[in-house]
Amino acid sequence: MPAHYIYLILAVAAETIGTSALQASQQFTRLLPSVLVVAGYAISFYLMALVLREMPVGIVYAIWSGLGIVFIALIGFVVFGQRLDLPAVLGLGMIIGGILVINLFSGSTTH
Repeated sequence: MPAHYIYLILAVAAETIGTSALQASQQFTRLLPSVLVVAGYAISFYLMALVLREMPVGIVYAIWSGLGIVFIALIGFVVFGQRLDLPAVLGLGMIIGGILVINLFSGSTTH
C-alpha cells in the first residue's frame, strides 16, 4: 500500500479520535478530552497535508470526511448510545458507496 494511503487512514483515525473527544469534552469543560480534540485535529491536518502531495484535494477531502462521518456515526452508536434511523443508515451506506466508486473507478486517485 502506498505511503499516502497509510497517511490518509491515519488522518481519518486522528480526526475520528478528535471528534469523539469533542463529544466527551462537554463543550471544552474537561481538560483531557479537550487536549485530545486539538491534538487529533492537528495530527489529522498534518497527515492530510502529506497526502496532498500525491492526491487531489477534492478526492482527499471526500475520503477523509466521508470515512470520518461513517466512523463517528458508529462510535456515536456504540459509545454514546446515539441511535440512527433507516434514512441515516442508508445515507451512510451511500457515503461508503461513493468512497468505493472514487477509489475503484476514478482516474483521479493514485493507486
